[in-house]
Amino acid sequence: MINKTGVTREELEALGGALDAARQRTFDDLDVWHTGEPQTETLDAAFIDLPDRLLAEYEEKRGASELSRLLATANRLAETVDRAVVLGIGGSYMGARALLEACCHPYHNDLPRAERGGRPRMAFEGNNVDNDASQGLLDLLGRGKVSTSVDDAWAIVVISKSGGTLETAAAMRQFTAALSDSCGGDAQKVAQRIVPVTGESGKLKDLSTALGCPDVFSVPEGVGGRFSILSAVGLLPAAILGLDVVQLLRGAVAMTKRTREAPLGDNPVLDYVAVGHLMEKKHAATIRVMSTWGKSLEAAGLWYDQLLAESLAKSEQTGATPLTAVNTRDLHSRGQQHQEGRRDKLITNLIVDSWRRDPLPIGHSKNNQDQLNDLAEKTLPEVMTAAVTGTNQAYAEADRPTTDLHLPGLDEYSLGQFFQMMMLATVVEGRLIGVNPYGQPGVESYKKHMNANLRGE
Repeated sequence: MINKTGVTREELEALGGALDAARQRTFDDLDVWHTGEPQTETLDAAFIDLPDRLLAEYEEKRGASELSRLLATANRLAETVDRAVVLGIGGSYMGARALLEACCHPYHNDLPRAERGGRPRMAFEGNNVDNDASQGLLDLLGRGKVSTSVDDAWAIVVISKSGGTLETAAAMRQFTAALSDSCGGDAQKVAQRIVPVTGESGKLKDLSTALGCPDVFSVPEGVGGRFSILSAVGLLPAAILGLDVVQLLRGAVAMTKRTREAPLGDNPVLDYVAVGHLMEKKHAATIRVMSTWGKSLEAAGLWYDQLLAESLAKSEQTGATPLTAVNTRDLHSRGQQHQEGRRDKLITNLIVDSWRRDPLPIGHSKNNQDQLNDLAEKTLPEVMTAAVTGTNQAYAEADRPTTDLHLPGLDEYSLGQFFQMMMLATVVEGRLIGVNPYGQPGVESYKKHMNANLRGE
């Protein structure tokens, strides 16, 4: 909505030159990375054309391509285990969780195997040091019991570029011990049920070699953790779940092409960056609310929280604070603050245009004490649309700016577009405000002190 607390078309157009320069710098970073020349700053720009490169290799080499190997491993696990435990933290698991929640049945893990299409359940650990959560998952996996069939067999997908992150490394040791028990101490079977995604060197790479894991995938050089969803980091878990990873990559390729070629006003990345930047500069809207309309996109919002926070908050003067909300749920908690609280927020509605399932009507009832019979023919998608429209109207009346971002559907192609859009937008904004969007030096400080405290240094 454009009003006195928003931005005008003239202001957007006036930013066009600076946006074009930031876009050019973004793709120049990619060119610099490809030259292999020494860099004066971190330039993890390889995510930009990674989908193109993976698809091109797949078309050219087929069975010898990384994508084919990845699909073969995913299918092997699907045939032999009923649960995959993904160990990783930050970008090493958040993308996989976002894909699970957005593209799979909302109760995927609770369905019988046949209703999951024979694909494994998926759990996530190694992203915290929560004692009871880890113990609970080990209980669920059948602690100390030898698996006797596919139905009680499980595998580990461990994701860490270095293998040195304590949360994931500790979980790897604990869950590998439990997996050994599940495999009856059979070292070869353990190796087959551990699939590492890691760097070309490091602690996890060395461990993978020691264990004899037959399938090991790489975190690509030049791709930082929070930009890695469209590498093996996100693609392997997605493939294990049976998602169409080729369509996921094709959606990303289409978004990259549009970002590179389309002008302001017809370019989702430039338009998104322009509005967020102007709202922050003009109206001190330093909190960006990703308001997801539907439960299935909450994890996608949390994935974006990390992306924005780690990329742009490089000084006390830069970096908006991301916040994920899920509506209509959070209209009954955060809605009051958004409606009448401090004017420091830009709300972006993430809206799904077409749901996977047939619309569910409210329905008639002989017990009309709730007085809903006059709405009996209305469906939940219609109620959702009315809620989006009504909320935007309420915010407009209070001069609370909102933007709408539409996903055509909850499918792999649309999600590929979304993830690539958010990654490109984050880099373009970084270049617009003079911040290197790559690297996260602030995160390393807590790791250093935590390890020193544990080791008594």
